[in-house]
Amino acid sequence: MRLVYHPAGHDDELRVALVELEAGRWRTARELLLATGTHGALRTARTQVLAVAVARSDVVGVWLREEPHYYDAHLMSARVAVERVLRAHRQHHPRTWEFEADARREVLAAARRAPDDPVPWVCLLALAQVDTRQQYYEHRVPAPELMLPSGPWGILDQVDRRDPYNREAYHRIVQFLLARNALPTASQAAVFDLGRSVVSQQPLGSPLLLLPAYALVEQRRRIKVDPLWRRQWLEEPHAGYSLNAFRNWFHRAPPTMRSIADLNLLAYVLWAGAKYQEAAEVFAALGPYASREPWSTVCERTTGPDPGEALLLRARAESLAYARRTTHHP
Repeated sequence: MRLVYHPAGHDDELRVALVELEAGRWRTARELLLATGTHGALRTARTQVLAVAVARSDVVGVWLREEPHYYDAHLMSARVAVERVLRAHRQHHPRTWEFEADARREVLAAARRAPDDPVPWVCLLALAQVDTRQQYYEHRVPAPELMLPSGPWGILDQVDRRDPYNREAYHRIVQFLLARNALPTASQAAVFDLGRSVVSQQPLGSPLLLLPAYALVEQRRRIKVDPLWRRQWLEEPHAGYSLNAFRNWFHRAPPTMRSIADLNLLAYVLWAGAKYQEAAEVFAALGPYASREPWSTVCERTTGPDPGEALLLRARAESLAYARRTTHHP
């Protein structure tokens, strides 16, 4: 099966809107967001993908100039501005803080226009990772739990009030914790603590049940640990985390709300933990769609044209073969 790497995944309507936006036409995106309505999680996911895709173009600017009073045009303009700030920050651009100030003004204006929309508050969390020294007061608010450091917890609370357990919001907090000026080990410990805290709250149907797994993959990315790293998924608590996500997210969330990135991570941790039957279910749900991560980070070898893809194909083949054997030989 030929793998398909596409940010829209199974969201066919989003895929069409992306094609149109990349061609300089914004009306399909307008209709997509109108149809999305007030569904916080879906609005957040779709606006993020759209903004990443067109951050290098002016198509959203054209939309805003043609519909200056339309909220979603302002929201997408703010989304694109935030994405540009994050790219400038990664590239150590000298005008990053100037871009950040402009994006912040757009985001706050969007928040005033639509007080119930969680997306502007998610955008503020995204901007927080640029403030590595926590210069803004709202980025050094005491955490709700003693084991966690200060951070933009008040902003996260604003998101939670509008869309509890918003996926992007918590991933933005993870990025903030990893970006702040602290010892790498302390930042990674904070991410683990956040993941454990969220899982302990048992948000059924939420992909945040995968946060501990994301924390471990991030550790692998930053510190190349020993080649036996995969074995931890056979042991507790990690084996329990993966099965918990399988049962209480994968089996409970609507298929339209399961992102390709989360499905790929779940497939990996189940396969790595020898839960081949469960991994086969996830691979079947993925179909041809794939993401580069976590495979590129967790692969043990670096030779070949694409070691991450080779590992993905191996895991898929082993899991599906196991499922076929158990089906035919109960």
